[in-house]
Amino acid sequence: MKNVRSQLLASILVNAVYEMRNYPVILINTVLAPISFLILIVFVSHGSLIGVGVLGALIMTMFSSGTSLQADLSHLKNDFRLQDMVVCSPTSAATYVTGMAISELVYSTPAIAILGILFYLYVPVTVAQLFGIIIVLLLMFLMSISLGFALATIASDIVQSFAFTRLLTTLFSTLAPVYYPITFIPEPWRYIAYLSPTTYAAQLVQSLAGFQTATLDTLTIDWIVLLALTGFFLWIGISKSRWREK
Repeated sequence: MKNVRSQLLASILVNAVYEMRNYPVILINTVLAPISFLILIVFVSHGSLIGVGVLGALIMTMFSSGTSLQADLSHLKNDFRLQDMVVCSPTSAATYVTGMAISELVYSTPAIAILGILFYLYVPVTVAQLFGIIIVLLLMFLMSISLGFALATIASDIVQSFAFTRLLTTLFSTLAPVYYPITFIPEPWRYIAYLSPTTYAAQLVQSLAGFQTATLDTLTIDWIVLLALTGFFLWIGISKSRWREK
């Protein structure tokens, strides 16, 4: 257990604390990415969607943190050959990825802290509602971490990893109705939005926070789809990734 804790701490120090301490300017992008969309939504809606926007920014932060893992893992794997050293050590793939996943959350703490304050100010919820929202956010993070790990093990270059990250963020966090209710999308186009997992997460947190009304059947379907997709991406991350070179 002590050895596992040391390995987790090493991942956090290498992938989060080192960069945050030596290159603080990169934290600006971490904060601006979700906040910029939030500001845009607030201006366009004249402040009426600020609560929904805060929830959307939290979803984007959690999902982007997970997808960023694949770029960091690819960088350490291909440029520093760190994964080769880890494979030859007693460290398991699960411990390595868990440590790197926690480091992504540590890396996103400035954005999470700011959004947490805005959440407290503009999203009045009960303890039960807050618990449900946290579960949804953790599922989004787990889903994106699993996908990020699978992509990192097959990416051959950091440039390719950045392309994967931008594509996933655009499809799942920007084009999907995360910062606004899905009812804002015209009916014929609404079905396209349901192709994104973040749509179901957004519907759940918006309903839990009382920003939109959904039937019990709709909420049940949202939970089933979100849990099923999380399980599916976990399966991909575990079974389809290449931890060792053949």
